[in-house]
Amino acid sequence: MGVVGVLRWRRSPLWRTTDRREAWVTLGALALLALGAPAAGWAGGALADASLQQEIRAQHEERRPVTAVVVGPVPGERRFTGDPGAGSGRTSVVAAWRAPDGTPRTGEVTTASGSREPGAPVRVWTDASGLPVPAPMDAGTARTHAVLGGIGVFLLAAGCVEAGRRLIVGRLVRQRYALWDREWAEAGPDWGRAGTGS
Repeated sequence: MGVVGVLRWRRSPLWRTTDRREAWVTLGALALLALGAPAAGWAGGALADASLQQEIRAQHEERRPVTAVVVGPVPGERRFTGDPGAGSGRTSVVAAWRAPDGTPRTGEVTTASGSREPGAPVRVWTDASGLPVPAPMDAGTARTHAVLGGIGVFLLAAGCVEAGRRLIVGRLVRQRYALWDREWAEAGPDWGRAGTGS
């Protein structure tokens, strides 16, 4: 029941206390759904974005791009499982590169399918010891995750508001039925007969 319904029925003799409470609970839930849930979703998305941007900065500090040289194909065409970007159009090769301290390294890396020939340059991300690691998350992916997180928080908040409304309205309905049962019992079995109460 909306605001107009509340105002129209407010002075009706059929308008019970439980009806008023139910109307106010519904209006409060609508206000929370219209204002509170979007605010919670925005705040959740903003917090997720800030956290992911901080993680990206940390990944860029910990990981370094290195140019490696393809040595040859990987026996059995296994994929480097640590690379989330390994999808269609990408393949695994054996490549050689140097660690930050100058130590030569050789290992399996994932690259574009056109860079499979021996001697071809390949971009590899390594950690401080020169071991291959996944590329840092890009800002666009982080924003997508933050938006999805914000939508999730919005849906969770809206679900909590609706669950709370249903719980309270359910109690009010049970109170209403209990009140009707008491009033029906007080009317007695002769309710509606001619001469009742005389």
